[in-house]
Amino acid sequence: MTGVMKVRYCNYEMTPIVIPNCQIKAQANDVLDGNKKTRHQWIGHTSEITLGEARKRAKIPKAEIALGSDPHGEEHARKAVINYTDFFNDHYLPFVKPRKRSWDRNEELFPLRIKDVFGNKRLNEITRQQIQIFHASVKDGGLSAASADHHLKLIRHSLNLAVEWNMLERNPAAGIKQFNEDNKVEHYLNYEELQRLVSVLRANDPSMVCQVALFLLSTGARLSEALNAKWSDIDRRSLVWRIPATNSKSKRIRAIPLNDSAIEVLDGVGTEGKFGYLFINLQTKERLTGVNKVWGRLRVKAGLPHLRLHDLRHQFASFLVNAGHTLYAVQKILGHSDAKVTERYAHLSSATLLAASGSVSAAMRSAGKVNVKQQGDEAVTE
Repeated sequence: MTGVMKVRYCNYEMTPIVIPNCQIKAQANDVLDGNKKTRHQWIGHTSEITLGEARKRAKIPKAEIALGSDPHGEEHARKAVINYTDFFNDHYLPFVKPRKRSWDRNEELFPLRIKDVFGNKRLNEITRQQIQIFHASVKDGGLSAASADHHLKLIRHSLNLAVEWNMLERNPAAGIKQFNEDNKVEHYLNYEELQRLVSVLRANDPSMVCQVALFLLSTGARLSEALNAKWSDIDRRSLVWRIPATNSKSKRIRAIPLNDSAIEVLDGVGTEGKFGYLFINLQTKERLTGVNKVWGRLRVKAGLPHLRLHDLRHQFASFLVNAGHTLYAVQKILGHSDAKVTERYAHLSSATLLAASGSVSAAMRSAGKVNVKQQGDEAVTE
């Protein structure tokens, strides 16, 4: 007789039963929840194992139940875990929105690639190997190593929260190494390029975007900080621009000293006493928001098609470093919370260090002109 066999077992009996057109399963009275419900556990097909083998295999779950295990309860518990999509939308996003400045970027990343691979998987079905394969596939698919790392960091952070909230026993993404490739692109201007850029910006066409760029070049601020700057943040008496924590990347209040070129921008922007924000869209009379399209035309006009607005922040740092100021001073003005971020500008100080080293040569040359004659215990200098 072909078909399948199931073994009925409980604390008191273990009876093999052959069932046609089915798989072999172990059937047990549930002695764990007190309801005496019949439970089944599939063992195999009759074409694969004999009745005797089925009896032997049935002893294993019988022994586990005798020790207090509940195979079906564990399976139901596993299936009760929500899938990654529901967790991300219903738990992760509501938590990070008020806490993480880049939550909108997380919301963009998830449906692009992560959802297709892990969205339908329950949290406890996601494995370390699957995440590692996915991490590599993002890079192999043509994206940068940094983009692949961003996907990995999102998965790791979200599953860390799942562990913290007792929705997952452990994080399978913990300890997976990032690519950490150095893909930083920086454009520093020589004197001629700087002259061309400043000439284009001072032509004030269009005036507001030109003033924004000059302000960034004069303060080293981030674009978002400048576009959100209010006149109430400007202290002309102390020559300080105070950036509130809500506008600062570090989420801390910081102050930027206003030099003469920054004051020149403030004097020429024409919005003081008329609007709350420094930089205004003159057509809508609202805060200026989008400047990248106009900036694209300005940089081409200056013969610098690859210069990004963020490069103006780097250029400001290069001014400070090459003028001999310490990296600590650069860190404070730029608002870096980690000194390692500021150390990227250390190479810019080579000219300053060379000049400092040159002073040693000057001292040695001067010392070489002195002739010393040894006479007994006395030295005579001529």
